[in-house]
Amino acid sequence: MQPSTATGPTPLSREARRQLLIGGGLLAAFVTAYFLPVGEARFDGAVQEGLQLVRWYTREHVVLCLLPAFFIAGAIGTFVRRESVMRYLGADASRPLAYGVASVAGTLLAVCSCTVLPLFAGIWRMGAGLGPASAFLYSGPAINVLAIVLTARVLGFDIGAARAVGAIGFAVVIGLAMAALFRREEAARPGVAAAARVAEPRSLARTTIWFALMAAILIFATWSDAEREVGFYAAVGRFKWLLTAGGAIGFAFALRAWFGVAWWKLVASVAAVAAVAFSVPAEPSWAFATGIAALGVVTATSKGELRDWFDSTWEFTKQIAPLLLGGVFVAGLLLGRPEHEGLIPATWVGNAVGGNSLAANFLSALVGALMYFATLTEIPIVQGLIGSGMGKGPALALLLAGPALSLPSILVLHSVLGAKKTFAFCALVVGCATLTGWCFGFFA
Repeated sequence: MQPSTATGPTPLSREARRQLLIGGGLLAAFVTAYFLPVGEARFDGAVQEGLQLVRWYTREHVVLCLLPAFFIAGAIGTFVRRESVMRYLGADASRPLAYGVASVAGTLLAVCSCTVLPLFAGIWRMGAGLGPASAFLYSGPAINVLAIVLTARVLGFDIGAARAVGAIGFAVVIGLAMAALFRREEAARPGVAAAARVAEPRSLARTTIWFALMAAILIFATWSDAEREVGFYAAVGRFKWLLTAGGAIGFAFALRAWFGVAWWKLVASVAAVAAVAFSVPAEPSWAFATGIAALGVVTATSKGELRDWFDSTWEFTKQIAPLLLGGVFVAGLLLGRPEHEGLIPATWVGNAVGGNSLAANFLSALVGALMYFATLTEIPIVQGLIGSGMGKGPALALLLAGPALSLPSILVLHSVLGAKKTFAFCALVVGCATLTGWCFGFFA
């Protein structure tokens, strides 16, 4: 009698699984396209909102925020010694020093959730510990001094003070939690070499001045000049472009003195920026964009470390920019812009975040984590929601989670850290915001 030769189903090969996945994706795309509700007012309006948000983001943030941030991130990978990063932000650095440096650096920059990503990726790839890097990632957009002051002025001192205390505490708590959750992976993470090394290291003073000039250009170019500002902030806002130009002039001198850039390249760059500035004085961002383009040409046509700087910057741009623009469109499609609705009706959100239930605080934090907020725009949005019945606890939860996260930033963060770390960071931000808002709601 012959033994039975019956066997189970033959497992699919890797290629067969790949083809099935492609086929499933094509089928899903076909079904989606077939049933698209084109012609319905809400859907057409949501698509329009997504495109409007992409256009606004491109005009207001790509040139003034993202491009300078890409160059700063590239400079971190090219000019900063890995040993310096490890000394202040590495896993073995003193915790008070590491988290203090990360929080202060984020506070000084005061950028949005998308602009901080290239800077975070730069220090992370240079070997910064996950904890301090995560603290920097949160503190950059969340601990914005001007936003906290305006929050207290517009929404009340209690919410402003709670936002300040919560944001500063979150930066440390989230950093420590991320370090603890992934301590084994951190211990096994190989050192990351920088893209280039300077043959003879510059002095600390020169390196500090170099990065201070770039940071000054980024800070002043993005300084808010809203009419509601008063005092120091309003004064800086009136002269923001003169201050930006001063930083750019110092930057040009540094390129010549420390990097040996040909004088004719700098003269041609300055002439191009001046020509645009005088031709369209009402659009200073055009002159700023011309300066960024000139810097790209100068570095791309140079040799040695300046060319390495351009290559490093280009790598960050290729990785991050497409994901950000795609994420901004999806955020606009789903949630719209301030005073404009997307696919999700604003009344649904407003009705769900009344009172101070744990669910209301969680939903508020979650919506804030998905929606894109430019710097300071979260304040009038929350003001409108409070007027529609939003509780103070959910309002604080949104203020703590919203500026630090957005759907575009989550997509980019996934490409940098991977799924597990991205999920953990997002869960910590939403969870801490939910609990803080819930507790605050009992006393507000």
